[in-house]
Amino acid sequence: MDLEGSLMRLVSRRVLRSAVIIVGIVAAGEAVTFAQRIWAGGYGRTPPRFATKDTFNGGFNFCRALFESNRREKTGWATDYPGADINFSIRLSELTKADVKMDRTNGEDPVPDPVVVRLTDDELFKCPLILMEDAGTAQFDELEATRLREYLLKGGFLFVSDYHGTLAKEQFDEEIGKALPPKEYPIIDLNPPDHPMWHTVFPVTKIIQMASIMTWRRTGGTIERWNEDGAPPDTRGIADEHGRLMVVMVHNSDLPDGWEREGEDPEYFYRFSPDSYAAAIDIMMYAMTH
Repeated sequence: MDLEGSLMRLVSRRVLRSAVIIVGIVAAGEAVTFAQRIWAGGYGRTPPRFATKDTFNGGFNFCRALFESNRREKTGWATDYPGADINFSIRLSELTKADVKMDRTNGEDPVPDPVVVRLTDDELFKCPLILMEDAGTAQFDELEATRLREYLLKGGFLFVSDYHGTLAKEQFDEEIGKALPPKEYPIIDLNPPDHPMWHTVFPVTKIIQMASIMTWRRTGGTIERWNEDGAPPDTRGIADEHGRLMVVMVHNSDLPDGWEREGEDPEYFYRFSPDSYAAAIDIMMYAMTH
């Protein structure tokens, strides 16, 4: 399947028709929604939306993990939240047959129902997968590491993206090692295109290097400032004893900004969003079917 063609048709029909208007309105400081509530704008920190008794009903809920950071790079667990979570859920519902849970309680059009979970929450075990961003600043305590290990070994899945540079890579390797000791669960190479994951829905031949839209606007480049040597993206993973992938880590590429910011700048969308969606949909659909 050609994601770029599919996504472009969707966008041409519903989104980019409004993109120029949206950029102008956001610049004027006004809020706007369009299409199926594609997120555009919304700067600043949004409080986490935790699960309720009505959250999990058998559909797909995008779950983001909340964690403590021991230093500042981006905005910790909340990087790109909630826009990336909302937009990815919408596109997943449009581009696959995934039954994405929609919230219809506000009396308006249905919108996705993404949630935030702590690693110590019982609701963690209701999530088919969890996302961590800016994970190179994460610091897990003993209980969090234990619960994360239990979640992953019981069939859960962790997708890590938007962490950059040597320090972030080393720190997250150390933290995930608290849950999955590398002597038992070694980190393996998953760079495209050889692993079957990269052919789950869309053909992915490489992970594009992309920075946040802020860096791209400021420098015109695709490398975040924390990537001190300008290293290319790399994708690695951790599997259980049966070969099931439990963790996929995409380092030196800000894939979720391609979701969050798709409605803000047509050039950024065309350059980055199709590839960022293709990689993430392959990763997440593979995780949910294996």
